[in-house]
Formats: sequence, structure tokens, C-alpha cells
Amino acid sequence: MKKITLILILLMEFSFGQGYTEYLTGNSTDVDTNHEFGICMMGGASENDNAMVWFLNKANGGDVVVLRASGSDGYNNYFYSQLGVTINSVRTFVIENNEGATNTYVLDMVSKAEAIWFAGGDQFDYVNFFKDNAMEEALNNFVNTKGGVIGGTSAGMAILGSGYFSAENGTVTNEQALGNPYHNRMTLGYDDFLEIPYLEQVTTDTHYDDPDRRARHGVFLARYAKDNTSRAFGIACNEYTAVCIDENGKAYVYGEYPTYPEYAFFIQSNCNDEFLPENCSNGNPLHWVRNNEALKVYKVPGVESGENYFDLSDWQSGIGGEWQNWFVNNGVFSTTSTENPNCKDALSIDEVSKIEVQIHPNPFTDYILITPVTNNYTIKMFDVLGKQVGLELNSNKIDTTSLQRGIYFIKVENESSKKTYKLVKH
Repeated sequence: MKKITLILILLMEFSFGQGYTEYLTGNSTDVDTNHEFGICMMGGASENDNAMVWFLNKANGGDVVVLRASGSDGYNNYFYSQLGVTINSVRTFVIENNEGATNTYVLDMVSKAEAIWFAGGDQFDYVNFFKDNAMEEALNNFVNTKGGVIGGTSAGMAILGSGYFSAENGTVTNEQALGNPYHNRMTLGYDDFLEIPYLEQVTTDTHYDDPDRRARHGVFLARYAKDNTSRAFGIACNEYTAVCIDENGKAYVYGEYPTYPEYAFFIQSNCNDEFLPENCSNGNPLHWVRNNEALKVYKVPGVESGENYFDLSDWQSGIGGEWQNWFVNNGVFSTTSTENPNCKDALSIDEVSKIEVQIHPNPFTDYILITPVTNNYTIKMFDVLGKQVGLELNSNKIDTTSLQRGIYFIKVENESSKKTYKLVKH
């Protein structure tokens, strides 16, 4: 009995010393597969099996790494043997501190995975342990270089957008956020952590029905717009709802509607020239009305087949949902029905043009060729959200190795005409 007790103590001390605990189910030998990119996000209650099958199929028989800061191996058997999808292994790391997150063995397993899943818990643990270190670099390389599938639930979903609520000072309520957008619990990060295609300028939120978090999420977006002088975007899920985003930006919504009220929400600040909040300041209630159209929202019911979707390549197209307006009048949150915002901005494709150039290949990976190229043309490139991308044009070749996967637009102009080309990076 004393020997068993001593062994348990030594194992606990070893785990604490290395900063993580590992749980492995399946084959310990790594495999390489023809995996696919994707994003899977869940609202925070029990997992949606159909969405999890979608997630595992993207790994194509490869290895899954689960990252969490509390709990144990709850996902291992569920992923490995309960969903009917053949995978090589499930390896859970319970990360206890920064040292565990940056352990060379943990980083190696992350780099070799085909799928990475973040469990729930406290999102500040993930921000605290994974940000501004080798784990952050490994996760961004996994998504943007290897092209693996990534996802998470609750806190694991909350960290995936380029904008995020860190919860450093604890959670924040609707009332606190609406009453003061700069409340000390409104701890937000912008564009300094994970870099995931289609989630640029996006702030996510979860548990939308328990409690209803629409109002505070709207304040997150108001802060993003105000602090960055930029349009803001959001994706949110009710607790039993999942959103699965494929390589083309289509976000499919899974749930059990109409049996249960399970919805996902795709939120964007209005695309008018004047989209910023009228008053978003410290100590004052948020005022973001803009003719009762401050936020345009596509509310999509999640069904078992996942056939309803919203297209993140244009933030306008969708099937199965309904459009709403959200706005905040001196701290009071309201919603109304509306129609598609029909944004017409820098990303529109010109139908008539005298520009005679070819841009290829499409889809592209490491470079784009423009033929022929002349000094008479001005060439600019934008991401899907209208943000200009820096170009290094060497003769007729553009180096695109630094760009993330996703949708891009190249505008070619001369004195008399212009033309916009839509391209996809794989």
C-alpha cells in the first residue's frame, strides 16, 4: 500500500513539474493523412454529434489533439470510438501553466496533429498559457501552414476569433457591458493571438441562451469598431448549436431545430459609411443606434443535417435564416426584423471593364502571376473584409506565402477603367 501511494505521489509531482498531464487513446505512432482545413465551434453545452463527425472527417483518419486547462480525458473515447469515424489517435493535454503549453513534446504533438480541439473552461487560462509564446506560433502554423481543422466549445470557441473576450477579470454581464463599455471586466484583445481564416475582425460568443448574451456581445463589437476604427463582426451559438466552416467560408449550422430553439448568429456592423457607435466611452452607457440598424444579424436555425448556412466569403449570402437589426439606445438593447443589408463596397466585382490582364493561378498558394503587367496599372489587393493587403510585386509575380488561406480580391485600375478579380488561397 505504501508503494502504491508513493507511485501516485511521484506521478502527481512529475505531472506538476512538467506543466501538463497527457491522456492517449489509440495509436501512439503518428500518421500523415490528406486532411482538410475547417473550423468547428460549439455553444458550450453537450457536443453536437453530427458537427463532431464533420470535424473528425476533416482529419481523414489522422491524429486529434485536445487542449484543455482543466478536467481530464472526457473527449478521448468520445472522439475515438463513439462517433463511428476512424481516426488514428486522440491525445488530450491538460495544460497547467505556461511551461506546460511550451513543452517541446506538447508542441511536437500539436504540430503533428491533423485536428485540434479546445475544451471548455476558463478562457483566460488559454489566453494566459497559449498567447505570445511558442504555443501561439504552433497553433497559427497548424492552421495557416499545415491547413488542419481546428475547433472548440464554450471557452474554446471564445478564443478563436481575432477579437476575443479574455475574461481576465471574470465574466461580464449584459447590464455591466451596456452600462459601461469600458467596465473593468470588459477585457478584450484584438488581432494579437490566433490567426484563423474567415475569423478576421470576428469576435465570438457562446451560451447565447443561458443566459442570453446578445447584448454584451453587441458591446464587444462596439468596442472593436471604436477601438480599431473598423467594421466589426461576430459569430455566436446557442448552447447546443454548432457552426462548421469549410475551406470556402460556408458556415453550416448544426442543431435540433425545430424540436429545440437552437440557433447560430452571424453579426456585422452596418456597412454604411457612418457605422461607428454614436457614444462608446468610459463610464457612459453604450449608444449605438444608426437609424436602428447598428448591427445586421443573420439568425440561422441549426438542423441535424447542417444544411442551413451563412457564407463568410461575402457576409451576405445564406440559406435557412432570417435577418435582424440590433441596436443599443442609451444602454437599452433592442432587435427588429429586417432584410439583407446588400452591402456594396470595395469588394464588388465590376461587370464592365477595359482592363485586359489575366491573374492566375486561381486557386493560388505561394504566388500570383499578372500577365501582362504595365506601369499604367495600379494593383491593390484586399482580404474578404475589405482590408488592404501589402503586395510585393516582382515583375509580374506577387509573393503570397505570408497570406492566410481564404478569399482575396485584386483591383486593377488605370485612368479609364478598373476591374476586380476574386481569388482563393488554398
